[in-house]
Amino acid sequence: MQKESFIFFKLNAKLQQLIFVALLLLCTTIFISPPFALVLGLIVANLFGHPFLELNHKATNYLLQFSVVGLGFGMNVDNAISVGKEGFFFTIASIVSTVVLGTFLGKWFKTDTKTSHLISCGTAICGGSAIAAIAPVIQSNEKQTSVALGVIFILNSVALFLFPAVGHWLDLSQKEFGLWCAIAIHDTSSVIGAASKFGPEAMQIATAVKLARALWIIPVALITAFIFKNKSGKIKIPYFIGLFILAMIANTYLPQMKSAGPHLVSFAKIGLTVTLFLIGTGLNRNVLKSVGLKPLVQGVLLWTFIAVATLISIIYLK
Repeated sequence: MQKESFIFFKLNAKLQQLIFVALLLLCTTIFISPPFALVLGLIVANLFGHPFLELNHKATNYLLQFSVVGLGFGMNVDNAISVGKEGFFFTIASIVSTVVLGTFLGKWFKTDTKTSHLISCGTAICGGSAIAAIAPVIQSNEKQTSVALGVIFILNSVALFLFPAVGHWLDLSQKEFGLWCAIAIHDTSSVIGAASKFGPEAMQIATAVKLARALWIIPVALITAFIFKNKSGKIKIPYFIGLFILAMIANTYLPQMKSAGPHLVSFAKIGLTVTLFLIGTGLNRNVLKSVGLKPLVQGVLLWTFIAVATLISIIYLK
């Protein structure tokens, strides 16, 4: 099977690139929302193909980090600390329970051990970033990593549309929704995308809680190295979170940022929309087919567990 056999319409390379760049630029305008950008990317991937697919992962990674740091210029340190403290209990409880349940589900479905662990860590912490950090620690092969990433990206795409609809249906407050999606949605990009669709306060809360949650990659990776008996595995530390914190500090304590901050946040939101477009362009049918039924069912059950348990806790145990 050829690499591009999934594409419906074969286009001249120049025309393919022109359409891709034009749609990418369209995502920088006010006419395209983050959820729609993801859908647009999916359409491009499965109709025309991605002319720069080999660059997609790096571009998405760096653009997301830029966007997250930019959002820090719209946040206040005191508010972020307050929200972080409130989400601390939910974070620990959800991470531990999700990884433990994922281990049992993996054994039940007889999913490959490393694939199962990557799906569990991706669901428990921060999606693709957690998988990228854990994969070298357990020395997973390309297929194991790709399957785990495929599961996470599929569920992220669903969450981007499902969570705001459920949040409005249940009449959740901005604070409740921000906390819920930060814990129950995998990737930072989809968390911010869903929260921004719900409201500005929800987006700020979700961003703060999600980035605090992402720091748990480090202890989970260390525990993973011990369990898998790998002393040489390197751990990827999310250094951009430090820049996000510096941006919050600057916005809180530097008067000059009051005029520049809103513009930087606007650029960050554009970056997020483009990021989701690029994520969508990476989800072609070959990627979706490679996932397999058992890993996908494991991912869905884990995601359902963390989403429902967190929502009940936020509503009834607050």
